[in-house]
Amino acid sequence: MRLALALTIALATPVAAQDNTQTLADIRQQLSVLNVEMQQLTQELSTTGAPALGIEGTSFPDRVISLEAQLQALTSKAEQLSFRVESIARDGGNRIEDLRFQLCELTTDCDLGALPTPGPLGGAAQATGGTSAPAPAPTDAPQLAVGEQAEFGAARALLDQGQNTQAAQALERFVATYPTGPLTTEAQFLRGQALSREADHAGAARAYLEAFSGAPEGAVAPDALLGLGRALGALGQRDEACLTLSEVGIRFPQATATGQANSALAEFGCS
Repeated sequence: MRLALALTIALATPVAAQDNTQTLADIRQQLSVLNVEMQQLTQELSTTGAPALGIEGTSFPDRVISLEAQLQALTSKAEQLSFRVESIARDGGNRIEDLRFQLCELTTDCDLGALPTPGPLGGAAQATGGTSAPAPAPTDAPQLAVGEQAEFGAARALLDQGQNTQAAQALERFVATYPTGPLTTEAQFLRGQALSREADHAGAARAYLEAFSGAPEGAVAPDALLGLGRALGALGQRDEACLTLSEVGIRFPQATATGQANSALAEFGCS
C-alpha cells in the first residue's frame, strides 16, 4: 500500500492552500484597482471628446487597451488559482479518507463507519465565491459531560500503571461515549500509546491518525504525528514513516517532538 502520497498530500494541503489564498487575495485587490482606473479612463474618454484624443498620439486608448489586457490576464490567473485551491482541498480530503480506510484495514474489528469524521481542511468550510462569516467567540470553555472527566482519569490511570490492554479498551469506550468531547483527541492519543506498548502498531497508527486529524493544530498534534510515523515504521512502511516524521519538524519546528522525530528518522535510515 502506498500511504506516502496520501499522507504527504493530506499534511501539505493546508500550507499550500493558505499560500494560494493569499496570492489570490493580492490578485483580486489588483483587479479592483484596475477596474477603478478603467472606469476613470473610460469616463474621461467619453467626456473630453475626440479632439483631445488626437493629442500626443491618442495615448488614452492605448492605456485602455493595455489595462484591458492586464485585466484579462489577472482574471484568468485568479480563476486558475481559485480552481487550484479548491482542487487541493478536495483532493486532500479524499486522500485523508483513503489513508483512514487503509489504516482501518490493518486493524482487526475496525468499523470505518464508526470512526469520527475529521473536520474540513483549513478549518471551517467557506461559502463558494465568498468569505465565510467569522465564528462567534466562545463565551465559556468547553463543558464536560457528567462523568466524562472521571472516566478519562480512570482510563489514564490504567495507562500510568502499565495496564496497557485495559487502558486501550477504556479509552476506546471513552471515545465511543464522548466522540466530540474536549478530551476525545487526547484520549485517542493516549490510546495510541497504549496500543504501541502492546505492539499493536496498526491500531496505534489509526489512533494516532485520529488524534492528529481531529485537531491538527492542537496540543497533542506534534506527538500524535510522531507516534504515527513510528507506528508506520514498525509496520514496515519505511517511506511513509520517513515522510510523516519529516513533517513533524516542518509543521512544529519548536515542539519537543521534533527532536524525537529527528532521532526516529536516523533510526529508520531516512535520507
